This record gives sequence, C-alpha cells and structure tokens, in this order.
Amino acid sequence: MPINIRKLTDNLGVEILNLDLASALDDRTIQEIEDLFLQYQILYFGQQTINPTEHVQFGQLFGELQVHVMKQYHDNENPELYRLSNIGQDGKPNGIVPDQGTHVWHTDASWQEYTGQATIIYCERPTSTGGDTHFSDMYGAYERLPHKWKKRLQNKRAVHSLDFSRSRRHGHQPMTKQQVDSTPKVDHPILRTHPDTQRKSVFLGDHAEHIVGLPYQTGRQWIDELNKLIVHDDLSYRHKWKKGDLLVWDNRCLMHRVEHYDASREGRTIRRCTVIDPRKLK
Repeated sequence: MPINIRKLTDNLGVEILNLDLASALDDRTIQEIEDLFLQYQILYFGQQTINPTEHVQFGQLFGELQVHVMKQYHDNENPELYRLSNIGQDGKPNGIVPDQGTHVWHTDASWQEYTGQATIIYCERPTSTGGDTHFSDMYGAYERLPHKWKKRLQNKRAVHSLDFSRSRRHGHQPMTKQQVDSTPKVDHPILRTHPDTQRKSVFLGDHAEHIVGLPYQTGRQWIDELNKLIVHDDLSYRHKWKKGDLLVWDNRCLMHRVEHYDASREGRTIRRCTVIDPRKLK
C-alpha cells in the first residue's frame, strides 16, 4: 500500500498519514520512507504507540545509532535513547530544564568526527504551552547566503566542541573529565555537500566554537553572525508536539532548537535516538 503524505510547509517536511511504526515494515516501505526523508528533510508520524525498544529498532533502519556521551540522559534499558524529562518522582514538573543547550539552534552530533545523519524523537508527554521544536532549512540558507560570505567561507572549517556548547548553556552541570576526554574537538567544513543529495548547505550551529586559520575572536564573531544570518522564518517549520508524535529529520541539512517553556508548570518528556553518518563531511 503506497504511503500517503501531507506537506507540512511549501518546501520543508511531510506528514506520513497511514503507517503504524509498531508494525513490521517491508523493504518497499522502508525504501519509500528513506526517499521521502531525502526529499523533504522532516518526516512526521502522528499518533504512534511505540515502546523504547521499538523506537530503537525503527532508528536502526536508518543506520548505526549513537550512544551519547552524556550518560545521565540515557534511557534505563536502551542506552541508544537520549531521554529528556522534567517530571519528578511524584509525577509532577520539577522545575528543572534538562539539557538547556537544546534551546539554541544546533545540529545533533556535529561535535563528533562522524556527525548526525537522522534524529528520531518520540513524544511521551507534551507541554500545553511552549516546548515546540523549530527547524530551519540549511539548503535554503546556502542558496540565500550573500556572495561575499560564500567567497569568504570557501574551504573554511569550523571547530565543533560539545564541552564548549555545554559549558556555555548548561555550565551548572558541566561534563566530567572522562566525558570531555572522550569527545575531542573536531573540525568540519562550514559549506558542505550533502552525501546523498549532492546539494550544498551550511553546517554550523551552537556546537561550533571557532574557525580554523582565523584568530579565535574573529572566528567567534563570524559564527555568531552566521548563525543568525542562516535562519529564515519562511524556510522554517515549527512543530507543536502531541502525545505519540514521532519526528525524523536530516541533521545534514537542518538546524533545530526547542522553544522555551515553564519547567515548573509544564511537564515535558521526549526520547530520541540519533543515527550516525559513517561518511566524513565534505
């Protein structure tokens, strides 16, 4: 049975209308999902009921899953899942915002040598206000980049660091020495070619610390300016979560962030896995 879709925006994202991800998917359906993923960058599956193990199994259809270095966020039974929740033992919001870096535009796993391919998030408990996830198209960002910036950034590489972004955004819970040592800084091209579509995109975000070959502060200024310049409202999608929603997106051509919410009043629980691309950036 062919997959039925509905566009989320004119140029970004589709809703998959007729699939139950808790059921086994045949090879033809998996291939169709992969084709839609490359064409639209965001796939939205609503009203899903999948347990953590099924979540992992679905993620593995896309490739090898990351086991995140921040072990405090691991799901108890499935270390491939990164679980973010502000629900206390009494079942009520505890006022603690988990992983505050998620509120700033970023790309998952850009701080690794082999970066994020797909991220798959499932919503267990949504907020009533705030907590939406915003996505911005980095293909479009490249196309709209002024010529002077394209020329300036040719062959430039940015250094990405989880310790850098974590310390800036979540410094009251710093990484341990072991976590820092296991995630050395890496550099990636700022203007990259998507390995599957061969389309050009911009690759930056909040994990980018400085630029190879430039004075540190000059690189910081460039990155801060670019991270604002490459986000366009008309090339973005905002997802309001409902319980049972599942989203899949392409980290190689998107940035995303989570909208702020009142963690003392609004409960929010999501779990995610990230597929790692086995190819280095070009």
